[in-house]
Amino acid sequence: MSDLPIQFKEIVQLPTLGVNPAAIGFATLTMESEKYICVRDVTGTDKTVTIIDLLNPSNILRRPTAAEGTTMNPAQNILALRDAQNLQIIDLGNKKPVNSCTISESIEFWKWITDTKLGIVTATSVYHWSLEAEAKPIKVFARHQSLAGSQIINYRVDSSEQWCCLIGISKQEERIVGAMQLYSVERKISQPLEGHAAAFANFQVEGSPKPSTLFCFASRSAQSAKLYAFEVGNPTEVKYQKKQTDIYFPAEASADFPVAMQVSDRYGVVYMITKFGYIHIFDLGSAKLLYMNRISSDTIFVTAPQQSNGGIIGVNRRGQVLSITLDENNVIQYICTKLNDYDLALKLASRCGFDSARDLFAQQFNSYLSQGRYKEAAKVAADSPKGFLRTIQTIQRFQQLPAMGTQAPPLLQYFSVLLELGKLNKLEAVELCRPVLMQNKKELIQNWLKEDKLECSEELGNLILPHDPALALSVFYLAGTHDKVIQCLAETNQYDRIVPYCQKVGHTPDGINILHTLIQTNPPGAVGLALKLLTTPELAQGLDINQVVDLFMQRNMVQETTSLLLDVLKRNLPSDAQLQTRLLEINLIQAPQVADAILGKEWFTHYNRQHIASLCEKAGLYQRALEHYTDLADMRRMILQASRAISPEFLVGYFAKLNPDDSLALLRDLLRQDPRGNLNLVVQVAIKYSEAFEASRLIDLFESFHSSEGLYQYLNSIVNSSQDPTVHFAFIEAAAKTNHLKDVERVCRESNFYDPEKVKNFLKDARLPDQLPLIIVCDRFDMVEDLTQYLYKNNMQQFIEGYVQKINSMNTPAVVGALIDVDCNEEYIKNLIMSVRSMCPVEELVEQVEKRNRLRILLPWLEARIAEGNTESATHDALMKIYIDNNNNAEKHLQTNQFYDSRIVGRYCENRDPHLAYIVYKRGLCDDELVAVTNKNSLFKLQARYLVERQSPELWSKVLAPSNEHRKAVIDQVVQTALPESKSAEEVSSAVQALMVADMPNELIELLEKLVLDTHGGFSNNKNLQNLLLVTAIRNDPSKVMKFIGVLDKYDAADIANIAITSGLFNEAFEMFSRKKLNGPAIRVLLDNLEEYDRAAQFADVCKEPEVYSALAEAQLRQNNVKDAIESYVKANDPSNYMNVIVGAERESLWEPLVKFLHMCRTRVKEAHIESELIYALAKTNKLAELEEFITGPNCAQIALIGDRCFDEGLFEAAKLLFNNINNFARLATTLVKLQQYSSAVEAARKANSIKTWKEVNLHLVDAREFRLAQLCALHIVIHGDELDELIRQYEQRGFFDELISVLENSLGSDRNHSGMFTELAVLYSKYKPEKLEEYLRLFYGRFNSQKVLRIIEQNQQWKDLTWLLKADKEFSNAATVMIEHPIEAWDHAQFKDVIALVPNVDIYYKALKFYLRDHPLQTTELLKVVAPKIDHTRVVSIARQEGDHALALIKPYLASVQHENIASVNEALNELHTEDEDYEALRNSVDNFDKFDNIGLAHRLEKHELLEFRRIAATLYKRNNQWEKSIQLSKQDNLYTDAMKTAAESADLDSVEGLLRFFVDQGLRECFAACLYTCYDLVRPDVVMELAWKHGLTDYAMPYLIQVIKEYTTRIEKLEKANKDRTAAAAGPAGTVGGPQSTTTLSAPTSVSFDAAASSGFAPVMIDPFTGMPLPVGVLPTGGVVPPQFSTAGLHMPMPLPLPMSVPMPMPGAGLAAPLSQPHPHSFTTPPGVMQHQQQQRGSFSGVLPPGSGGFSFV
Repeated sequence: MSDLPIQFKEIVQLPTLGVNPAAIGFATLTMESEKYICVRDVTGTDKTVTIIDLLNPSNILRRPTAAEGTTMNPAQNILALRDAQNLQIIDLGNKKPVNSCTISESIEFWKWITDTKLGIVTATSVYHWSLEAEAKPIKVFARHQSLAGSQIINYRVDSSEQWCCLIGISKQEERIVGAMQLYSVERKISQPLEGHAAAFANFQVEGSPKPSTLFCFASRSAQSAKLYAFEVGNPTEVKYQKKQTDIYFPAEASADFPVAMQVSDRYGVVYMITKFGYIHIFDLGSAKLLYMNRISSDTIFVTAPQQSNGGIIGVNRRGQVLSITLDENNVIQYICTKLNDYDLALKLASRCGFDSARDLFAQQFNSYLSQGRYKEAAKVAADSPKGFLRTIQTIQRFQQLPAMGTQAPPLLQYFSVLLELGKLNKLEAVELCRPVLMQNKKELIQNWLKEDKLECSEELGNLILPHDPALALSVFYLAGTHDKVIQCLAETNQYDRIVPYCQKVGHTPDGINILHTLIQTNPPGAVGLALKLLTTPELAQGLDINQVVDLFMQRNMVQETTSLLLDVLKRNLPSDAQLQTRLLEINLIQAPQVADAILGKEWFTHYNRQHIASLCEKAGLYQRALEHYTDLADMRRMILQASRAISPEFLVGYFAKLNPDDSLALLRDLLRQDPRGNLNLVVQVAIKYSEAFEASRLIDLFESFHSSEGLYQYLNSIVNSSQDPTVHFAFIEAAAKTNHLKDVERVCRESNFYDPEKVKNFLKDARLPDQLPLIIVCDRFDMVEDLTQYLYKNNMQQFIEGYVQKINSMNTPAVVGALIDVDCNEEYIKNLIMSVRSMCPVEELVEQVEKRNRLRILLPWLEARIAEGNTESATHDALMKIYIDNNNNAEKHLQTNQFYDSRIVGRYCENRDPHLAYIVYKRGLCDDELVAVTNKNSLFKLQARYLVERQSPELWSKVLAPSNEHRKAVIDQVVQTALPESKSAEEVSSAVQALMVADMPNELIELLEKLVLDTHGGFSNNKNLQNLLLVTAIRNDPSKVMKFIGVLDKYDAADIANIAITSGLFNEAFEMFSRKKLNGPAIRVLLDNLEEYDRAAQFADVCKEPEVYSALAEAQLRQNNVKDAIESYVKANDPSNYMNVIVGAERESLWEPLVKFLHMCRTRVKEAHIESELIYALAKTNKLAELEEFITGPNCAQIALIGDRCFDEGLFEAAKLLFNNINNFARLATTLVKLQQYSSAVEAARKANSIKTWKEVNLHLVDAREFRLAQLCALHIVIHGDELDELIRQYEQRGFFDELISVLENSLGSDRNHSGMFTELAVLYSKYKPEKLEEYLRLFYGRFNSQKVLRIIEQNQQWKDLTWLLKADKEFSNAATVMIEHPIEAWDHAQFKDVIALVPNVDIYYKALKFYLRDHPLQTTELLKVVAPKIDHTRVVSIARQEGDHALALIKPYLASVQHENIASVNEALNELHTEDEDYEALRNSVDNFDKFDNIGLAHRLEKHELLEFRRIAATLYKRNNQWEKSIQLSKQDNLYTDAMKTAAESADLDSVEGLLRFFVDQGLRECFAACLYTCYDLVRPDVVMELAWKHGLTDYAMPYLIQVIKEYTTRIEKLEKANKDRTAAAAGPAGTVGGPQSTTTLSAPTSVSFDAAASSGFAPVMIDPFTGMPLPVGVLPTGGVVPPQFSTAGLHMPMPLPLPMSVPMPMPGAGLAAPLSQPHPHSFTTPPGVMQHQQQQRGSFSGVLPPGSGGFSFV
């Protein structure tokens, strides 16, 4: 375990998280707290921001951003972005903007100064910008001119934001100068300071009630380096004294300076980081340096406070995130042992509460007590970490201590110091207040409470309560003992404050005890308090309401209890069931009316209903009882017995609580008990619960008692709402039986739910005087025929006539049909129909009569209707049917009548006369029916004519369908008869279209030939018919097409030819095109379809048209006949297809024809591609002269592309001409290299001046082994660092190491050399010429990248060079490690000592020690001398032991040199070496001067040593460790009797001393016996001495001792007698003192506070300001007393005499009170004999004279 005072660890390495190392710097990385790191990375055109959560480093957020600056809020997930003048704040958690603004100046620096505010620094001003929405930056102050030209590196603001500090640095006179501007916001003034780092701190000065605001800053000037700390703002009562201290910088860091500072408010220390990576830690209270060391070899450029551990967190250039804080376990030990500053250790431990310092405080405390420095001891206890010394044991120790002279008693001094320094804890407060209350000085306690000097507790309140309940109430309140507070409030009758107090503090009081007290004195108040407690949820939890009720009922407070319970139970909770029952029980027994009212309100539903029901029955509340009974027997009993006493409305409503079965049974009982008297109740119940009880069961109930009237009443109420057929039928039946015929009629008419058949039969059987219900039922449910037959058979014709005439004329057809069926007189029927006239439906009537073959009887009625102007089709249909049957000029009537339905009449005619049916169907356009009847009767000619005239595509499609077996006959009639007869083109077109749709080409051709080729017809020159004929022939009869082409001339040749092409008739198509002179399409038929290219060429030569030649050329080109295609294109003078021609010519390598073609194209088209291809063709034909002439003239060719193309195909001469023409020197250089014109290539590369060109030329030259020219190129490459690695790789891959080294050596003289050159040359030397490496490293150190060179040298195992370079890089740890691991090549003793002295890593020291012990043991001591101040000596000893016994001997000089530090392991090692060397003097000196080692273990080893002196040392060690018997025994064994006697005396053990005396007596050592009596004089009992002397004849030897003992006893008795006389005299006392055993203490304490005589009259005493003399009110103080200065917070201790001393009688056991003494001694007290001694034994009190300043009271 390390003994360093700090904890130092690496949190994370940013590069391992994917952070670009180039982005780790002051300008791109920000860290405002220990929570986030924000890195802005710019790689090429990509700009990103990376946010790393340091609490979870794997949580990395990357986002693209264009901002110039980014920083994360120190506490929240909020990102701030900025560019030169614009700022924006984004909440990353909610993904929304928070605020944005624009500043008129460019931003130079910004920083979060709080969690909600940004500080912004521009070139002239400093702004603060809040996170609040819409907030704008506020200018705080203007920059001081001293900061002009400085780089702003930090901006700090104190916690109150009243002080600001702007920090900048600049380079002046070869050093970094720091400049700061300290600004006061309140006074608006600035002060320029010279400093590099600064911070504000909140530091509580010892004795100050609040923290001070300190400003700390570090400055390094040319002459000195100092840290300053001083208080700013309004100073506190105890001002912080300005401090400054020197800052030490090591010699190797002479140019170092501070760069960052953070202050830990937790520890009160200042962390300062320097440029070279050193950390300095200063104590803020004393400005002393605690620790300094180097923690990083790279600059730590950003820091932030680490609040979690009171440390500092920083990031260095390497990307290490480092954390440094104090090690609480080691820092105190370090300060004591390394700094040897115990005072600083105590102050730091006290301030920070370090538990590791407990032993130090305890040691200091005991030391002060033993020296009698009680105040200092009290101060140590007060400052002890976490107050571990402020215990009852400490108080008891102070009680037992004697007073020193005139000083105050130790315990009083202890409390005085504690009150001065702060606040007493619970225990101390109780112990202090106990004597104060005994002296009735409670005003002191009041003052201490006001000044917050006492920690309140329940014990303290209990102590004060008997003396002052109000003061105790304050103590209980401050202590948070709420029950005690409530007890005090109750005792002081402040009941109304109890509930508000409990609500305020959230406490549940012990309400029962409070109510028990209150109810005896104020019952209404108790009710109100109980109500408040019970209705306040947070208070009611701890209060049992049953106990409250018992409490009230014990006093028979029924009304109050009821009121309370009603309020408490108003929420009607299930958990209150028992209380609800009890409330009702109380009132049912003592106030039934109240109970009835409560039950009537229905407030409660959870009580015991059965119990309450029985109580209600006993109280005569039968209705309430019935409401609560749940047992059926109880309910039946109550209803049957008390039904008269209970309202019917309630009884009806009560049945809702019963199940249907129980209810029906109860209703049955009611009817059985009194059928007439209970009928009304039963009916009401049945009506209300009809659905629940089921109507059928209720109907059965009434029917079982033959109660038709009851059934009628019940059903009359429900029939209108019921849908049950049974209900409706039962009602009809009951109404009929009770002669309620109107209800029967109404239900039969309106109801839809009865069974009509059942009702019809019932009404028939009932034979009611009025048959209207029966008529209604039969009419509604279509039973008219049955009704008619019933009425006709029963001679009720009047009801038949009334029905058809008045009720429903629409059913006349059914009535007529029924009458016909019963053979009614025909005249009666005719008269009945005529009586109905037009109200009878014709269609149904005709149907009824027609199906009975009695249609003729309707003729008069039909003719009468038509005469009336009736146009209904049904009427006319019937009349037409009669005319057809009568053969009464039917055809005329059918043609002239326009109102009948053709389909109906036609269907009627089909079997009687098909021709009439055709006429009817044709008249009605009944296509399907007409086709069917003509097909059926072979009337195809009529059908054909109808088809042509109808022109219906749908009808045509049906007739021409393949499934029509009559299709052929119909088509023949259409072609032969119908169409030739037609003169309408539309009819012809419709027929043709129908044949086309029906896909009947042969029939169509036949038809068209007849129409078109008939020159005498009207359609021979019809263009459309000719087109249709050709198209039809092409598709269906191609053999006729050529014939038709020769005959027809009105068709559309282009369209028809294309159709022929699609049908494969290419010759016919060509014939059509050629006849119409369409040569272009004609040749395409030859080329594309017939593929007769020779014929096409002949046709083109005949036509001699460009279009034809172009088409021919295109076809030839497709056939890869490129040469002929080019000739055809030239003939056509057509450049349009030049792209394909060029491709084809290049593919076939026809360069000469292509040149001819391109020349033709160039005359027609100015196109860059044409001219470019012309150049390429000239290059391919090697016509370089023509090519050069062409490119020098005007052209639009893409020469660069053609040049690249020529280059790629090896046409380097042409490429040379082209690149030279366009001055493309880069490509020209490469081309010249290909032509092996190297010098010209280098010259061209020089003109190109392109790194790419230099690289290409260099590579070719290297491959050609033209190293001189290659080096010229390489010198232009190596100056570009990015290209250096590739160049080196190319040389190395080819094995040209010397040439490569030569290039780099020659490049070093360039004015554009860079570190990469030096680095790579060092790498090459390491790989290929290691002999030159050392000289090169020494010569050019600082010019190359040492880290890369280090890696290479390490890979190549050049350990000596590696060591030198590591030492030069100040990586002393690594250098030492290399020398240790590779000693043969790298180790040198002198060099190693120089290196190890500078190593910051202590682990290397131990590694080096092991190395020296193994390999160079004789030089180990020299090594340890170098590292001794920095190593852990315990670990050194451990390592030496691990290496063997000889190792300890080797380091013995080192161990002796560090033994002064008194380390256990060192002491034990040296003790072992001294023992082995038998050097007892050195061993004795070691054990005497250095006590930290295993005393007992060493003693065990030495007690058996052969040398006496070593055994004597063992005895001494046993004695030191209180093993007295073992030490004495060892001394006796070696006859060292003097040592044995001294040991016995020091042991203070009577048994040991007496045992030694008996040993001397037994051994006959008389002189030793006598010597032991005086050596152990205080421990020898005289009786034992006399016994031994008498038994063994040693009286002469014992006599001197006995004489001395007798003398001492005599002297003591004399002193006691004198003291007794003095006490007796004092007991008599001066005049005016009442006698009696008592102890009176006189109080007098000079102090800065005095009282006058008016104080005794009740006036408030005053404090006198010793400086102004003005009175200061301090509260109530003791009458005539004083406030001890130790308990005053004024801090002024100016003793002033008290004008009037006073005495307070202190009663002793068994004694009464004494009156005040008239003239007591100001500092004396008296006590009767024996009392004080008894008190001291029993109470541990002190006695003596109270000195001035004792505080005005004494302890008993």
